[in-house]
Amino acid sequence: MMAKASMKALLLSEYNQLDIADLPAPVPGVDEILVRVAACGICGSDVHGYDGTSGRRIPPIVMGHEAAGVVAAAGPGVSKFKPGDRVTFDSTVYCGQCEFCLRGDVNLCNNRQVIGVSCGDYRRAGAFAEYVVVPQRIAYHLPDALEFQQAAMLEAVSVALHGVRVSEMKGGEMVLVIGAGMIGLLTLQAAKAGGASRVLVADIDRSRLQTAEKIGADETLLLSGAELAQEIYRRTEGRGVDLVLEAVGRDETIAAGIASVRKGGTVTLIGNISPEVKIPLQVVVSRQIRLQGSCASSGEYPQAMELIANGQIQVKQLITAVAPLSEGPRWFARLHAGEPNLMKVVLDPGA
Repeated sequence: MMAKASMKALLLSEYNQLDIADLPAPVPGVDEILVRVAACGICGSDVHGYDGTSGRRIPPIVMGHEAAGVVAAAGPGVSKFKPGDRVTFDSTVYCGQCEFCLRGDVNLCNNRQVIGVSCGDYRRAGAFAEYVVVPQRIAYHLPDALEFQQAAMLEAVSVALHGVRVSEMKGGEMVLVIGAGMIGLLTLQAAKAGGASRVLVADIDRSRLQTAEKIGADETLLLSGAELAQEIYRRTEGRGVDLVLEAVGRDETIAAGIASVRKGGTVTLIGNISPEVKIPLQVVVSRQIRLQGSCASSGEYPQAMELIANGQIQVKQLITAVAPLSEGPRWFARLHAGEPNLMKVVLDPGA
């Protein structure tokens, strides 16, 4: 499989401006593989990068980090992969050598970079392109049973699984997931796979709650804020839930999570829309509530592949559309406008 000298890519030329551009195809260096991209999902963080609100996608940049494809070429020193292999890869480029990498916390790597991110510290081209180069250490062989479009969901599934893992579930917990967006819906399924006895999902969008019901939510609540906490207490006879998985990241939703959890319970923060939030300190301290942050993922890809393959985590019904790269600007505009009932859009650079 020969790589080309140039390639088509979806370039964020300036904020709110995406163009299909001809760019030089990347060349793999030592311990790197060149991947011909077959599918790349549009992440919410890409949409925030598109308009500049995140500050982490400074133009010009090729975004995209939820991807899978076929190895087109292998650089010097590559031993795990060969041309023709079906692969997916982590969004985090970790160094493998710092104290956090050496203990397995690769998401906390001191030298962490993210595919498709351009910030003040580094610039790393992403996968909204025909080709992308990644280190072999972040790549995984993709089972034949897993379609490329499903594989584009692996990064998001791994984020959900990581949120459940750091929550240290023992099994049998009653869990409240706040937010029924993409990560919330996957977190619902991850909590079920992790042994939760009952999972409630709260959101202010009725259609998203209907999707939550289809993929396994035991109860759904069209509520937020204080009203949500009151309803949780009513349904739990004043006790509260064992674990809250917060997948939004705003003052109101985090406060509701803290108010909904039982004494000694855990609130895991996965969503991070707001840079700062207010916390009811006395409630957290006097009720001995554990607030747990969850960042990206750390080795959950194999588990994610297994759970999708065996049907414990369903992703197909969360994919709204699979479209060619040329339609990328239009889909970004629709996602940015907040068009209802759009979940995951996957772009295929080879279409």
